[in-house]
Amino acid sequence: MPLITDPFFYAVAIPAVLLLGVSKSGFGAGFGSLAVPMMALAVTVPQAAAILMPVLLLMDVLGMAAFRKNVDRRLLRFLIPFGLLGIVVGALLFRALDARVVAGIVGGFTLLFLAQRLLFPPHPDSPPPPKWLGALLTLTSGFTSFIAHAGGPPINAYVIPLRLSPLVFTGTLAFFFFFINLAKWMPYAWLGLLDVRNMTTSLALLPFAPLGVWVGVRIAHRIKPLVFYRMLYAGMFLTGIKLLWDAFR
Repeated sequence: MPLITDPFFYAVAIPAVLLLGVSKSGFGAGFGSLAVPMMALAVTVPQAAAILMPVLLLMDVLGMAAFRKNVDRRLLRFLIPFGLLGIVVGALLFRALDARVVAGIVGGFTLLFLAQRLLFPPHPDSPPPPKWLGALLTLTSGFTSFIAHAGGPPINAYVIPLRLSPLVFTGTLAFFFFFINLAKWMPYAWLGLLDVRNMTTSLALLPFAPLGVWVGVRIAHRIKPLVFYRMLYAGMFLTGIKLLWDAFR
């Protein structure tokens, strides 16, 4: 049958899709990087990433519609080219890299960034990160997004210090990840990941995508900036721990 029927898969996949929806519309991918590791409890990382492709496309469209007036277009023009370059690197190295290695790199980087923010908190008059660092982190985001839809932590490490408002932060990253995720379709097809079974399973999960986005939009419009960033840090911490666990277990 061209559909995954294992009940355990849906027990982890449905919460993962809901969490991804909340992340897409409310917390700029802070929690969303947990989706593939959660689904990897039941299927392989490449299969989980492929199943999420149509779900991500729908969430991206809904997120852009919700935050179309809250976008830093200048920042977006800077981010997109480097993110697309990361997609190219990810596609070329996909078969050579073990998913656990990528998980360990992303998890370790995420926790190091959080430790730096907590031990050396920025001052209100701190300058923004240099452009060369933003380019490197955005390229890394495109790469880790291609491998395991884990592009949130690297891009957050650059965008968070810019101190955008919650709505502009979320809207800008919603548009960024729309272009990044759209660029993945041809390489994923080239790698043979978009087979009938994965796409049919994705359609079964699709109805849960709007629910997660709706919850995230309501939160993003009502949450205070201080609480927003604290929850973003919490999501990144959980992501880092889970990815390191996947790397070393």
